Amino acid sequence: MVKMKLYNFTLAPNGRRVKIFLKFKNKEIPEQEINVREGEQFKEPFKSMNPFNCVPFLQLDDNTIISESISICRYLEEEHFPEPTLFGSTAKMRAYIDMWNRRLELDGYSPLGNAIRNKSSFFVNRVLAGTRNDIKQMPEIVERGMQMIELLFQRIDQHLEKNKFICGEQFTIADITGYSIFKSCELLKFEIPKTLPNTIRWRDTLYKQDCFDV
Repeated sequence: MVKMKLYNFTLAPNGRRVKIFLKFKNKEIPEQEINVREGEQFKEPFKSMNPFNCVPFLQLDDNTIISESISICRYLEEEHFPEPTLFGSTAKMRAYIDMWNRRLELDGYSPLGNAIRNKSSFFVNRVLAGTRNDIKQMPEIVERGMQMIELLFQRIDQHLEKNKFICGEQFTIADITGYSIFKSCELLKFEIPKTLPNTIRWRDTLYKQDCFDV
């Protein structure tokens, strides 16, 4: 077992991406649960370890802290768990996978995350991740998130006609982001239009993958 520690919260979407990554790799690392709902991330030593007050973050043997789920996964793959690859084994594939993951995050994952934070009563006074303040929820952000995800699905549907997964025949880190998008759609009760059969098929294919059972 690798000597490092992952600080996480079971219900956090970004934390789940790391857990899915590890499940796919069939690997484990020491993990400590931080109760984000109770504000434990604002207390020491966690506040000093990650001043952004978010999970997940990874503490290395030399006490270096790496936050952001994709950065954590990339480090783990390059340094400890190279196979089976989720980030690509060539410069071309790494760039291609990164391109798709970035696009899914910008046009789907982040807008939906903001929509949930601006809709659910749970996020009153915590609209911005890692904060507790009186910033108000904005219904306009919810509406914009729904508009953006529908546009994203429209844009990728034709691409998915000839691709089993978002980057081709190989399951990648971008598919983990895609899965997270579909789960956010469920929370927001957004249904994929039936006019986008390839997007629906991609979702159904992802839901059958064992690594998502975490």
